[in-house]
Amino acid sequence: MKIHSLLAGVMLLFTLNAAGQQQRPKIVAEGGTPDDRASARVLYWNTQTNAAAGQFVIDYGRPVWKKEYEDPAKFDAMTRGKIWRMGSNFWSILDTQLPLSIGGKKVPVGSYYVGLHRSEEGSEWSLVFIDPGRIRKGRLDAFQIEKAPVEFEALVSIAKAETQTEKLTITLSHPEDDIRHVTMRVAWGNLALSAAIEVAVPE
Repeated sequence: MKIHSLLAGVMLLFTLNAAGQQQRPKIVAEGGTPDDRASARVLYWNTQTNAAAGQFVIDYGRPVWKKEYEDPAKFDAMTRGKIWRMGSNFWSILDTQLPLSIGGKKVPVGSYYVGLHRSEEGSEWSLVFIDPGRIRKGRLDAFQIEKAPVEFEALVSIAKAETQTEKLTITLSHPEDDIRHVTMRVAWGNLALSAAIEVAVPE
């Protein structure tokens, strides 16, 4: 009698487990509605030929800063020794038609997925460049950026945040009389970073 009861219990658990697996799809889909993205672009225009001379752009999602990130221990746990996707939802992208030098690192013409890496001790940040082709082949989402193979890195500088920025904001600026020297600024909450970009603008 006990054996029959035990077998019946095992069969019931097996049946419930199988039913549960059937109810849960292997793959689900997310998204489909517009999300909050922004682009920072510098366009160079040839006034003599009235045509574009080249440009570069950073396209990124805009996560909202959370109060909990203001706890230094919490923020360190999130960032030290890790790569952050520098955005939200789809990959942050740097696409350039002109050769660049960012933080002294040469960036050839092309399209890159980008993120930010913070050193283990927390004193250095760098922009990381990832080959989109390798990501497409591996079907990685930006949420999995820690698994992404990094092609190269470029150091960025830590700046003092004058104000708290609610949503991630990336800007590109340059002096009017020196268009080849662009400053990239990353502001998010209490985080403020900057990098010098030298642009090989055609004569």
